[in-house]
Amino acid sequence: MKLYQLTIKPLTPFGTPLKGDTIFGHLCWQAAYDSGLLVGGLNQWIERYDSDPFAVCSSAFPLLVEESAGVNIALPRPQLPSELLEVANPDVKRSARMAARKKMKKKKWLLVKEDLNLQLQPDSLLTDAEFSCRYYASLPDDLRRRYSAESEEKLFLVDHQAHNSIDRLTGTTGSGDGFAPYSCENIVWLPGVELVVFCLINEEALDEERLRTMVERIGQFGFGRDAATGLGRFELVDCELRELPSNERANACFTLSPSVPEVNLYSRKYFLLFTRFGRHGDRLAYSSNPFKAPVVMADEGAVFLPRERDIFFKPYLGRAIHDVSLVQPQAVAQGYSIYLPCEVAV
Repeated sequence: MKLYQLTIKPLTPFGTPLKGDTIFGHLCWQAAYDSGLLVGGLNQWIERYDSDPFAVCSSAFPLLVEESAGVNIALPRPQLPSELLEVANPDVKRSARMAARKKMKKKKWLLVKEDLNLQLQPDSLLTDAEFSCRYYASLPDDLRRRYSAESEEKLFLVDHQAHNSIDRLTGTTGSGDGFAPYSCENIVWLPGVELVVFCLINEEALDEERLRTMVERIGQFGFGRDAATGLGRFELVDCELRELPSNERANACFTLSPSVPEVNLYSRKYFLLFTRFGRHGDRLAYSSNPFKAPVVMADEGAVFLPRERDIFFKPYLGRAIHDVSLVQPQAVAQGYSIYLPCEVAV
């Protein structure tokens, strides 16, 4: 399999977070409408998805380009206990160690170079404010002037957009209890922000050109909720082939998307739960049952310690998820995740 780094620039707010399993779903819809995007067609690869996934997508992560430090990708903080992230020093008093751990819990970002050589060091961890300040300082003057004082503390804002159900026949909200406004949260990335998505593809199914076409079309038509009203638009800035990450001293896997880990393959698992309350996309969003069965997953940033080193011979972990839909029984969800091999002092 080949690993590609997709760099995208948000053009409008997003109604749905750019998580790996949802990105994979959008690739499937593109292949469903254009049979030429997957060699042999989508149905063939869905049948093989349990043992031979044609694509595994990561979630989207901010890109930080600095003159002094070069290019870094901001990954989520590993979901490890603080004592496994700090540098052991027996000379430090217990009170000082507790204070340092409390401070470390506020650090939400882990910087990694484009070679994806992951080092779990405290110096690589940043808080929201620290990361935003470095990003703000790296911007050219014309973009920096578009930022407000408040936005210097974070890369994205959460905006609430008002909605109301409308009778399409009368063009009104109806009478009586028909007027029932509600609000939805939208993610608004600040000007100039670029995001990175990693995609692991099977060369038998698609190539770089087909992958570019898929992602460009998703950006044109919109990603996620309320794409029909203009949300989720983005531009594909670049698509680069990357070397698969390797680390001979690795004893752990750091995941880049929500995943469902295999059973009995790991001695330890550190993760935060993420429940995907799935919903069908495209035309099935208007079917008799647009909702999928909920799936409990380990969110990105999970760290799994395998029992055997055989797992490092495969560039992804996890498993396929079936039985998520009543209206589309053959539907699958991405329970796989690309991982970065790393060393954890346990």
